[in-house]
Amino acid sequence: MTDGYIVLPHSIYKKDENGRILSEITFPEKEPGRYEIERTYVSEVLFGSGEAEKLVEMAVRQIKDAGGSVSASCPFARKYLKEHPDLAR
Repeated sequence: MTDGYIVLPHSIYKKDENGRILSEITFPEKEPGRYEIERTYVSEVLFGSGEAEKLVEMAVRQIKDAGGSVSASCPFARKYLKEHPDLAR
């Protein structure tokens, strides 16, 4: 767990004190070394906080640390990576 986040091999999420998921990103390995960000979820209580951007950046860092490449089918992540091409390299 990092800074309140639960970090798993193919997802990162954060819960509130009652166990409800506040934010989550999933990025399964579609083929050896190629990960796809499929879903980014942020609860309305965190809207506008930069949480979705932080999740994408954390996922990309985790994928890169594993030596993988990043793609995205999640509309938010795809747009964010397009706007920040240096992040996905």
